[in-house]
Amino acid sequence: MARVKRGVVSHARHKKVLEQAKGFSGRRKNTIKTAKAAVDRAGQYAYRDRRNKKRSFRALWIQRINAAARLEGFTYSQFVHGLDLAGIEMDRKVLSDVAAADPAAFKAIADKVRAALA
Repeated sequence: MARVKRGVVSHARHKKVLEQAKGFSGRRKNTIKTAKAAVDRAGQYAYRDRRNKKRSFRALWIQRINAAARLEGFTYSQFVHGLDLAGIEMDRKVLSDVAAADPAAFKAIADKVRAALA
């Protein structure tokens, strides 16, 4: 039986890892052992932070809605409760965009919330 030389396979695998490590500094970009560790760690950070990004954007939207609601005389929690009572189904992303871009429209929403709470 013929012997299998695995140089092509391992070279391809190393090349793939070093390609992903492009832009890293020091030996992390050109030494396979350190590059592999750095690429693995970078992948873990990327996976974690894709989820954290959603969390931090939601917090930003809530801060924007709270600031706009306070100009209308509500706290954030009162405003969201009023939205529920008024039957207005807008998510926080859209509400914060309306609050920032179109204050007149946000005022109209706040008036409906005020009527629902009264």
